[in-house]
Amino acid sequence: MDNGQAPPDWQSDQFVMPAAEPAESELDAAEPAEFEPAESEPEAAEAAAAEAAAAERAAAEAAEAASDRDGPDLRMSLEAVLLVADEPVTEDVLAGVTERPAADVAETLRALAASYTAEQRGFDLREVAGGWRLYTRDECATVVERFVSDGQEIRLTQAALETLAVVAYRQPVSRARVSAVRGVNCDGVMRTLVLRGLAEEAGSDPETGAILFQTTGYFLERLGLARLSDLPDLAPFLPDHLDEELDAGSDATR
Repeated sequence: MDNGQAPPDWQSDQFVMPAAEPAESELDAAEPAEFEPAESEPEAAEAAAAEAAAAERAAAEAAEAASDRDGPDLRMSLEAVLLVADEPVTEDVLAGVTERPAADVAETLRALAASYTAEQRGFDLREVAGGWRLYTRDECATVVERFVSDGQEIRLTQAALETLAVVAYRQPVSRARVSAVRGVNCDGVMRTLVLRGLAEEAGSDPETGAILFQTTGYFLERLGLARLSDLPDLAPFLPDHLDEELDAGSDATR
């Protein structure tokens, strides 16, 4: 009943109940967990590629270490082969001998050539005629010529003396025939005799095309002979039928 008095506040349309504050446990539960973004696909692929590259490098290092244990390294192997080569050796041949990639061989050869020059060695490594070979340096030409020309200062080895005797008594003669007489390869010894001025080229064999060799005037001078006919006769010193056997053996090597 309206008695002219205003209704109490709780009955007023403007009255609002205060909201209850949430408990602390409810606040903790309501807080979102920290967000850890998942790794994107490009990043995952990059990480996988890096791992694969690392594994490949490790395998290569292991293989190289095993190779070093099994034999000499590439630099040492190339130097050894080039030291005994009597003509330029191609990169493919060196790669096959050392069982290494041709690219690695080419890179090592150029590094060797550069190091010899930087260290001012008496020899250098040159790329000529499609291959590689060691040569004495031009600056050392005078010393090398003096060494080669002073034959009287250098004693010939037993192999050189035997080879020179074969050339002297069977000239003109090819390397193959000299090797057949001696029973061993004489290419290196023949080069030494030519360098010492004791033997020289004398044309080629008309049948085989092989280069023939003969003794020189310097050879006669060193022996004190006027002509080849002054050489002592070998017949008294040879076993029976040896000369025919040597001729047959040398003919078979042609």
